[in-house]
Amino acid sequence: MQPKESPALRALIDDRYAELAARCRLAGVALHDDAGVAERIRRALLASDFAYDIWFRQPQLLAPQGLERLRAGGDASTRSEALKLDPDEAVCMATLRRFRHAEALRLVFRDVNGLDELPETLSATSVLYEVLLGAALGWSERALASRYGHSRDHDGALQRMVVVGFGKLGGTELNFSSDIDLVLAYPHSGQSDGPRPLDNSEYFVRMGRQLVRLLAEPTVDGICARVDLRLRPFGNAGRLALPFSAMEQYYQSEGRDWERYAWIKARAVAGDRNAGKQLQELLRPFVYRKYLDYTAFAGLREMKALIDAEVARKDLADNLKLGPGGIREVEFIVQLTQLIRGGREPSLRVRGLLPALTACEARGHIAAARAKALREAYVFLRKVENRVQMLRDAQTHDIPQDALSRERIALGLGHASWEELEAELARHRAVVSEEFAEVLVPQGGRTASVPAEDVALWQRVCAEEVSPGVLEAAGFQPGADAAEALLKLPQAAAVRAMPARSREQLDRLMPQLLALARDSAAPVPCLLRLCRLVQAVARRSSYLALLEEQPAARRRLADLFARSAFLAERVIAQPLLLDDVLDPRIDQLPLKRADISAEISRVLGTLDEREAEAELERINEFKASTAFRLGLAFNDGRADAVATARRLGALAESVVIAVTALAERELTEQHGRLPGEGSGFAVLGYGSLGGEELGFASDLDLVFVYDTRRAHLMSDGARPIEGSRWYQRLAQRVMNWLTVLTRAGRLYEVDTRLRPDGSKGLLVSSLEAFAEYQRSRAWTWEHQALQRARPVAGDAALNAELVEVRRGILAVPREHARVLADVSDMRRRWRAERDRSDERQFDLKQGHGGLLDIEFALQGLVLAHAAERPLLLMSTANAALIEACRTSGLLDAAQADVFARAHGELLRRALACTLDLRSRIAARDPELDALGAEVRRVTAELGFAFGQALPA
Repeated sequence: MQPKESPALRALIDDRYAELAARCRLAGVALHDDAGVAERIRRALLASDFAYDIWFRQPQLLAPQGLERLRAGGDASTRSEALKLDPDEAVCMATLRRFRHAEALRLVFRDVNGLDELPETLSATSVLYEVLLGAALGWSERALASRYGHSRDHDGALQRMVVVGFGKLGGTELNFSSDIDLVLAYPHSGQSDGPRPLDNSEYFVRMGRQLVRLLAEPTVDGICARVDLRLRPFGNAGRLALPFSAMEQYYQSEGRDWERYAWIKARAVAGDRNAGKQLQELLRPFVYRKYLDYTAFAGLREMKALIDAEVARKDLADNLKLGPGGIREVEFIVQLTQLIRGGREPSLRVRGLLPALTACEARGHIAAARAKALREAYVFLRKVENRVQMLRDAQTHDIPQDALSRERIALGLGHASWEELEAELARHRAVVSEEFAEVLVPQGGRTASVPAEDVALWQRVCAEEVSPGVLEAAGFQPGADAAEALLKLPQAAAVRAMPARSREQLDRLMPQLLALARDSAAPVPCLLRLCRLVQAVARRSSYLALLEEQPAARRRLADLFARSAFLAERVIAQPLLLDDVLDPRIDQLPLKRADISAEISRVLGTLDEREAEAELERINEFKASTAFRLGLAFNDGRADAVATARRLGALAESVVIAVTALAERELTEQHGRLPGEGSGFAVLGYGSLGGEELGFASDLDLVFVYDTRRAHLMSDGARPIEGSRWYQRLAQRVMNWLTVLTRAGRLYEVDTRLRPDGSKGLLVSSLEAFAEYQRSRAWTWEHQALQRARPVAGDAALNAELVEVRRGILAVPREHARVLADVSDMRRRWRAERDRSDERQFDLKQGHGGLLDIEFALQGLVLAHAAERPLLLMSTANAALIEACRTSGLLDAAQADVFARAHGELLRRALACTLDLRSRIAARDPELDALGAEVRRVTAELGFAFGQALPA
């Protein structure tokens, strides 16, 4: 129901409607004021004095054709042919202004009558100004060319101006009466080709002045657009237009944080748009840093402080844009996330606020509930802002003070009264203020309470006045190592070279870290690791900013450094992992193999360049991050050992798939492809990878196999090679890329000795040779190894053939006694060579009753019984094999329970040892001894003789 108007408002609308009707009669315009049309016109008059003024001055817009234009769905670009600009400047300016008035009237009419939603209104407003800019620029180009010729670069190529739109124009979300923020540029230096040539620097400055004059100079028809050029390099002091090279140099050397925020929404809106895209690509590294960039907080605070000062000075507390809880704060929340992460995640490089908010929500950087609240608040604020501006076509963000104007805005937005609208406005602003405060709260690094003694302790460190005794008195015992590490830190070359601002950050941060280390579970080890980390990131202000800005990250980091040497070393070696310590999405791990594969594909898909080195580096970073998150989840008790080992295996498999695809692509570019479907190349995972039971520091046992039928075929590239050589090179490349040291680290150590004939055999075997070796020459222990083998990458068809080969070889009937004897003999040999157990310690893997006893027993059962129990060949993982043996009747319920409990607990202890950078040897305790005894009992019951070790 339409809210009821006050008598004063009804009188205003009645009078203006009557005046328009009289104006139409006087102009000979037929106004068909049937009920529907009249009601829509009255709604426009309720909401907008501007609409009344334009109709009064141009009554033909109320004729049937004019009303049809108001109802038309297409934006201004569909009517741009009406902008035929006369060569006479005055006529041109009048045409531009009248077109803008007619189109702006259409925007008001459709908005107030509910024909468009807010996104359509903002987009159509932006398109209108792009059309006006394009037309005015075209006129300016023709005018300049007639006098000075066309602009050329030094090679004679034609040059055109690039008009870059910023702010809401760049984001395609322009206000009804907004000014338009522009930066003018051109690709290259040179001069025009006319009889009176101009240097390009002067040529494009003149063009810019002409463009601004056409749009912004007041005439009897008013102005067409308010143009603001202050965002250009050096602001009002800078040249009106610059070449791309000067733009790049400015932003590299002079660019400030607020300019990075401004460029998030920038895009070419007129002129040479292709060159505009080149300019944006040129400046992308300035806007979006390669690594996670928490220095964006500093820029946000500086801008917010300037805005708050302006709000206080001009009494703008109720300003819809700049006041507390206003539109700018919503923009800052989203843009902060974009700046921090956009360099790593191109999906966040979105210009419009609502699409950018959706992208941040989709990637989990802004929680769904927060995103919903921010979206609703932003839409409401922008609706009110647009109506305030539509009222009188004024560039204002302040709600009018008079009661009649407020009533018009409230009723136009469907509220019963101004008080009702004001209450909803206050609610949304409170939500935005709270969310914005949450964003800025992490400045705890600057304002959090730090014990005075820790501040004094760090000052003494910097003055080289600390000793082991001082550190022990401060809670770091023994103090010698702590004192040595702290004294070395300020003297480190990286710390001495820090800029003053970064050094101030460090001086604020170190007392916080001292306090956290002291309160941790292992104060001295924690402090030593923190010192090494600070030294590693001293040249990376972004990481210092992360630690200073995020109290939660500091606490979690200290706890991690105290409890896990392995994960601490990973962070020190790859500080990028600091983000994983902090990431609120830490619980949203990709758990399944398909999830991890999809994520690595997404990560590689975000690369700006398809180049092998960059892809390898990103694969390394992805692998390190995911493994680190898995370590955190295990360390925190959020994932058990079996699940963690399985996920580490899935991660390794995804990495091998990605590297194999990359190697194949590179090889194909050099030598072409071999005839046939697919690559004809397969990677078999053996050992812990094949058994889906990887540790945090496990190497990969790999075997490479190729399609025998393609061995002698030639590739189809410019440099063709024979199939056998093609596969040899592919295998070598996969090996090299898995093991090569990049800036992001090394993926895995790789062992290929399980291939046919071991280290003496070829690196890659044909399927035929592989099958023949396994059938005729392989030892029992090699068939044990084959039991854990599975294809992890490569050609799907060849992988399916390999699965059948494995099944056929393992399903061959075998003499049970011989299998038990061979497996027992091999197990005793391994124990003699590798078991490090003694009276006090137990080797979790090699010890009698340890993990390998369980694994060998399962392998023996498979080899002895697979011929009649094919279920045993369906899985390669120990946990699944225990269940398969129970289902097949080879283990009774009690035996299966022993193996399952022992496997899970021993694996848990083994992973914990790795996380503490210890070998997998644990101090004996009653639980461990009992588990070992139960495993030994079950293996003996099954007929295995693992107990008597042979002489080494």
